[in-house]
Amino acid sequence: MTIAASAKLFEPVNVGSLALANRTVMAPMTRCFAPNGVVGADVAGYYRRRAEGGVGLIVTEGTWIDHPSASNEERAPRFYGDDALQGWRHVVDEVHAAGGKIVPQLWHVGMTRRAQIDNLYDAIDEDLTVKSSPSGYIDPNEQVARGSSDADIAALIDAYARGAATAQALGFDGVELHGAHGYLIDQFLWHGTNYRQDIWGGPSLADRARFAVEVVRGCRQAVGPDFPILFRFSQWKQQDYEAKLATTPGELATLLEPLADAGVDIFHASQRRFWEREFVDSPLNLAGWARKLTGRPSITVGSLGIEKEMLATMFSSSQAAPSLGRLDILNKMLERGDFELVAIGRSLLVDADWVEKVRRMAHHELLPYSPASLATLS
Repeated sequence: MTIAASAKLFEPVNVGSLALANRTVMAPMTRCFAPNGVVGADVAGYYRRRAEGGVGLIVTEGTWIDHPSASNEERAPRFYGDDALQGWRHVVDEVHAAGGKIVPQLWHVGMTRRAQIDNLYDAIDEDLTVKSSPSGYIDPNEQVARGSSDADIAALIDAYARGAATAQALGFDGVELHGAHGYLIDQFLWHGTNYRQDIWGGPSLADRARFAVEVVRGCRQAVGPDFPILFRFSQWKQQDYEAKLATTPGELATLLEPLADAGVDIFHASQRRFWEREFVDSPLNLAGWARKLTGRPSITVGSLGIEKEMLATMFSSSQAAPSLGRLDILNKMLERGDFELVAIGRSLLVDADWVEKVRRMAHHELLPYSPASLATLS
């Protein structure tokens, strides 16, 4: 690795109304250190250390919107209630005091709730607390609940909009909507979980995009024209790593263009390996296509710094050594203008100073990742 291999990554950049010290982003990573959904001083310190370590933009772990079925994980943070919001205000103050920028990620898991994971459903459930989804399907082969009604969907859109307004009121630098990985918004997008034939579904991705578009539109109306809205999306799902929302650039455009028109400022394109092309006959990855199709800035993410498979690092006691061999590829993609920003996940989870260490080429100081890293907020 040479200095040139990482030079572009550390240039200051203006992305919409965000003036960032460099192009690095801390990817959202669920930590579950929020008893009763309330983040404390330990979480504020965790994010402040990443700002002090040189991260250009921090995206928080997913935080539950104010809706009864957003989640049932009590140690994951929520984004409503005076106690929880006081904690988030402290997070914002700490990150800003360190010179950083931060946005919360608003999250609703839909059918991928803990009860479903633990196989606790034994019948089709009509209760609101377990049915927020387009059609009640966990995956293409298993229906565990009824689909949401029009009234349910309106309440969900309102909850996202209130979350965005709350982010603005708390002093965050923007807001991100989690529309990826098989969670609620993505369940509406994916043909494998959305079987509706009304205005919230249909045979095409353009048909199934309506819920996501209305969520974005509701958030934009709540925060006005100048507050940055990020939208995270993916092809892969937790239920199926090989799943695809779109198989061609034209099909992908039918999702991303309406989202941009509705108010998305930055697309956060999650793929498992950033260096892999998304479609044949083009070197562009998913973030590159988001940039090309919409003209909006984009963030790439996927195994930068640690190339060992994510699941392998979660269920193995062995360490995953830092890997910087693809920084030259990343720099070429940045130079080419494929995307503006680069998100780092596991590397930043274990090493708050990863950005600064890589910037000064001190790769020998980088810390390895292991499952033990998840036990503390380092």
